[in-house]
Amino acid sequence: MKRIYQLFITILLVYLSSSCVTQKRYSDLETKYKKCSEEMATVEKSKNEISILNTELNAEIEKIRHQKSDLEKESAVLKEKFEKIDNEHAELSTTYTTLQNKYNKLLTGNRAETQEIMDALQKTQADLLKKENDLKKSETDLTKLQNQLNEKKNNLDILTDQLDAKEKKLNELQSILDNKDKQVADLKNKITTALLGFKDKGLTIETRNGKVYVSMDEKLLFASGSWTVAEDGKNALKSVGKVLETNVDINVMIEGHTDNIPYLGSGQVKDNWDLSVMRATAIVKILLENKGIDAKRIAASGRSQYLPMEVSDTKEARAKNRRTEIILTPKLDELLKVLDNN
Repeated sequence: MKRIYQLFITILLVYLSSSCVTQKRYSDLETKYKKCSEEMATVEKSKNEISILNTELNAEIEKIRHQKSDLEKESAVLKEKFEKIDNEHAELSTTYTTLQNKYNKLLTGNRAETQEIMDALQKTQADLLKKENDLKKSETDLTKLQNQLNEKKNNLDILTDQLDAKEKKLNELQSILDNKDKQVADLKNKITTALLGFKDKGLTIETRNGKVYVSMDEKLLFASGSWTVAEDGKNALKSVGKVLETNVDINVMIEGHTDNIPYLGSGQVKDNWDLSVMRATAIVKILLENKGIDAKRIAASGRSQYLPMEVSDTKEARAKNRRTEIILTPKLDELLKVLDNN
């Protein structure tokens, strides 16, 4: 679910890619970002509820399986009793017939013997009636037990189908996430290969939160206080552009960052906010010199001094904070389609 949350953050970044940020626009987007975060929390809660339901269903299925086993054992016992009673009933029927024949033969004979035979016959009739009643009761119990077993089996089949559907959906989401992770890894390798010649010139490449971050130090791109890209920086950006040209399912966010030393400008750039935005915009324009890159994929933003890599107030820390980051994110259309179908 953490990955899904990260993907929703990415969706917000894609939405931010539609234009440069004004103060009002920034506030609106910040509100939408919070709303998206809340919705993401709801999705995460739903996922947890599904996970809990999944656990409960598995427990219910295991319970039903035990019940089914017990019912099958009880059914076998009843069946054995039924067969025993049926055999006894047959034996009693034979005995009754024998006694009836003897009774007929002795009807005109000795009264005492006749009475003894009648008593035995009546007892046999009573036993036979009792066995017949037991046999009927066993048949009823066996039918009831079979109906209960069938009902449990139907419930088990329904729960199994529901569980299979949820597992299929989760596997589908996991497959999409795994594919996205592979895209990110492949993209990082391509960017690393393209920028190999700039490795020791203030450039780092890493993956965070399912995205590729290409961080370029100020010394590679700009002179101090300037937003004009240096020649080495242009060459590096053109190499990035070639990778983006052949990977059309990647969205791009350019973020400008400054240190905490106030920028005192008198023209159109008056502070660190302005400077960070101008630097990000300058990089966008160089990337778009490559006509194979759709401008809709790219957004520029300025972070000023408020997202530092180093919080200490040293010369080295400030140098690390004066950077521009190119954030590359795979598109999430396939994942969103699966989530919409939930």
